[in-house]
Amino acid sequence: MNLENDYSRLPVTLYTPSNPVPVACPRLIKFNQALAAELGLELAPGDPDHLARIFSGNEKLPGSKPIALAYAGHQFGSFVPRLGDGRAVLLGEARDRCGVLKDIQLKGAGRTTYSRGGDGRAALGPVLREYLVSEAMSAMGIPSTRSLAAVLTGERVRRGPTSLPGAIVARVASSHVRVGTFEYLAARDDMDTLRRLADYVIERHYPEAKIDEAPYRRLLDFVIDRQAFLIAQWMKVGFIHGVMNTDNTGVVGETIDYGPCAFMDAYDPEAVFSSIDERGRYSFSNQPAIAQWNLARFAETLLPFLGSDQPQAIALATESINLFSDKFQQEWLQAMRSKLGLFQAQHEDADLIKALLSVMHKAQADYTVTFTGLSDYLKGDRSGRGVEKALDEHPDFQAWLGRWRYRGTQESESLAARGDAMRQANPRYIPRNHRIEEVIVAATAGDFAPFEALLEVIVRPFDERPNAAAYAVPPRSEQRVLETFCGT
Repeated sequence: MNLENDYSRLPVTLYTPSNPVPVACPRLIKFNQALAAELGLELAPGDPDHLARIFSGNEKLPGSKPIALAYAGHQFGSFVPRLGDGRAVLLGEARDRCGVLKDIQLKGAGRTTYSRGGDGRAALGPVLREYLVSEAMSAMGIPSTRSLAAVLTGERVRRGPTSLPGAIVARVASSHVRVGTFEYLAARDDMDTLRRLADYVIERHYPEAKIDEAPYRRLLDFVIDRQAFLIAQWMKVGFIHGVMNTDNTGVVGETIDYGPCAFMDAYDPEAVFSSIDERGRYSFSNQPAIAQWNLARFAETLLPFLGSDQPQAIALATESINLFSDKFQQEWLQAMRSKLGLFQAQHEDADLIKALLSVMHKAQADYTVTFTGLSDYLKGDRSGRGVEKALDEHPDFQAWLGRWRYRGTQESESLAARGDAMRQANPRYIPRNHRIEEVIVAATAGDFAPFEALLEVIVRPFDERPNAAAYAVPPRSEQRVLETFCGT
């Protein structure tokens, strides 16, 4: 099977031909055989040396014409007019079983035109984090890039005073077009290419907009809808992206660029883990507002195509952006109702959900365990003992339980049906920070068994398994990981 090169049909302003830089001694860590089959990649899983050469970039996939993509971005609110793939190359696109094009990219593949003095490489730790978290997100049904392979390079990379094993991750995405891609062209005042990019995104991802009388307004609305859904799904599982710059905001609504990301343990709406987010711009509770801010930057790039004059274009863009809050709230309420086994929407649901989150914060209750405990409660544990002791003994929680029980009487579904639905909405196993750290430490020493064990658990996040019970337990105080790093 030959890769296609769909993105390369766009003007060369948007990319630079860039072959992966060969590595010394590639060795396969992991190959996602199921994903490769979905993509129609005819690769033999029994030949790890060949797979290592392919996914290190030492050997090309048939039809591949590697390119590094250009884009700009607002990074922590400040605009940088030229960023781009400084350590990644797009190998090309493959068609999945449904005929949909999917990008295949190598991350950590060496210097490109856009490296800005960096080494273009990735360390083992961030590669394993991206592999684990992206596959966990996909298994939870959250739109995400996927991990196709991970490879050791046989080389060392320097990160500050430390020398670390080098690695490369091959990832699959519906698209690598970002808000920052549009910003890059707008900053250059390249309206012809900007329109071509918008038309490309419509043709490939939002064909319904093509027949609309206002296709670019429709494009904006589609992207807003996708982001509202995505961020609601993040909030549903306690995920914190950590670096929601516009260059990390994809126009197709997939989670992309896993760097200093983390899942909350104890619920804290202001939780921040990223070592570079010193002011909490991308805290857990701020993610919806930041998404709306990023979408406003996207809307600004489309202004030349939205109206007959600038005042009209601004008015139309503002109207669309202002709808984000309501769209997000609807998506979030639906997501949180599912976590509580509620099917029919009631006016008081928002207050019920916020009351639970408030007492969870007071009790420092674990986000994931609280909801799995509540689903176990409906399975038959009427005492609520499935939740943590500190929460269960909190008087506000006991009062809340009474409200929840009463709210449940307004549902037509049985307790069993509600419990089953909750167990499919609340992951029991997530890639907790301390578990990922254990994986990285072991792998750096050459032991990949903890990686394999954690991966096997988190790709089946809803299935209760007695032999995996330890992976559902929150970290002890001395195990907590309070800071994560982007890996660049």
